[in-house]
Amino acid sequence: MDIGLINKNSALSDLVFGASLYFPPIFKALFLGFIIWLLVHRAIRDWLYSGDIWHPTLMDLSIFIIAVSGSMWMLTHW
Repeated sequence: MDIGLINKNSALSDLVFGASLYFPPIFKALFLGFIIWLLVHRAIRDWLYSGDIWHPTLMDLSIFIIAVSGSMWMLTHW
């Protein structure tokens, strides 16, 4: 009698295997994008909050999305 939590025919083992395939590239892209965003944000922080930009928080979010997209591109093409 197999009392183990995960056996060979369990749907949970498929879920764990699928999660190991699909989630790490997204987390890698988020982590790398966050590092890129930190560098870019630090470089343009004074200009961003000087009043030249209408909505600095929206600009910050846009830069973060561009950084994550760029890091995903770097991870898939290199």
